[in-house]
Amino acid sequence: PNPAASAKPAVLIIGGLGYIGRFLAQYIHNNQLASTLRLVDKQLPQLASLAAEHQEACSAQNFLQADASREQSQARIFDLPPGPDGSKREFDYVFNCGGETRFSQDDEVYKLRSYQLSLTVGREAARRGVKAFIEVSTGQVYNPSRTPQKESDKTSKPHTKQAKWKFAAEEELAKIPGLKLCVLRMPHVYGPYTGRWLGTQLALARVYQSRDPKETMKWLWGSDLRTNTLHVEDAARAMWLAAEWRANNDRIPNVSSDKVVFNVVDKGATTQGTMANIIKQLFGIETGFQNALVNTFARLNLEHVVDDVNDDTLDDWADLQESAGIKGNGGPLSPFMEKELLRDADLSLDGTRFESVVGFRPRHERITREEVEAVIESYKRMHWWP
Repeated sequence: PNPAASAKPAVLIIGGLGYIGRFLAQYIHNNQLASTLRLVDKQLPQLASLAAEHQEACSAQNFLQADASREQSQARIFDLPPGPDGSKREFDYVFNCGGETRFSQDDEVYKLRSYQLSLTVGREAARRGVKAFIEVSTGQVYNPSRTPQKESDKTSKPHTKQAKWKFAAEEELAKIPGLKLCVLRMPHVYGPYTGRWLGTQLALARVYQSRDPKETMKWLWGSDLRTNTLHVEDAARAMWLAAEWRANNDRIPNVSSDKVVFNVVDKGATTQGTMANIIKQLFGIETGFQNALVNTFARLNLEHVVDDVNDDTLDDWADLQESAGIKGNGGPLSPFMEKELLRDADLSLDGTRFESVVGFRPRHERITREEVEAVIESYKRMHWWP
């Protein structure tokens, strides 16, 4: 065995086939950062719509299929073959990118698939003396506020049920004795092959673009609503930096709380207005915002408003896909809007602490027309884009 390779950390990624997980795996693989890389996921790589550049990092030899929320899976997930001298080996870095990513599920679903998963894996990591346990959380744990939220700001009213359970997991993980925990709270993560948030807006824009006569694509609430962003490649880099930092540090300097938590966000202070401008340029459609009357109605009847829009656009999207010959596999792309993501709730994060303590600088400083064009190109490569 190569002594230089064995000096590198052994790395475990829970939820390794998820959106952030696969980019983290690719980052570690391409930069040869790990002596051992293991990805654990409930689904199989063959069913994960992996892009060509993710195939190697997510290959069968790095992959283990398991449900990490189950106690009885932990030995299979964590056990490593002995070292060359017969010594027992453990993972150095564990990244938890797992959990329920769908919105509007019952509490029980998040409790089992997010909260329970984090705690089960966290306890096992502590028992085995893992040097850094990186928990991917969300900036939606903060109370909605236009002001960029710092790590010490209020978390009594998370935006979504998913965020409520992510926050509960953060709190419980922090109580596990000996766990070298570091929590990263992220905004909307976007990039090539993204579904959710950005993908939904782009699919909607494509529907509006196809309509004759042309209609204006309108957002609720207003152009100032904060929808902060982070490019997925920066998310992956941030996680690696966090693990290296956490393996050597037990506390954040000058912070009274014992809980090690960082916001990670780009420099763009992205708003709905940012997105409306980019979409207007890219798709050649008029964009705008609903008036006060519509917004007031939507506040009281969000469910009704969203169902109407979804009924209206899903048929058009299906027609577009059919005429483009995309049958049944449009990847994660859909104009279906999630009620929970349409609330009048600012997502605004202050990333100063992570930048000053860990030295992170986003390489994708802000979401731009070029960044969004690159995302659409990625959809075309996968034959998802009608």
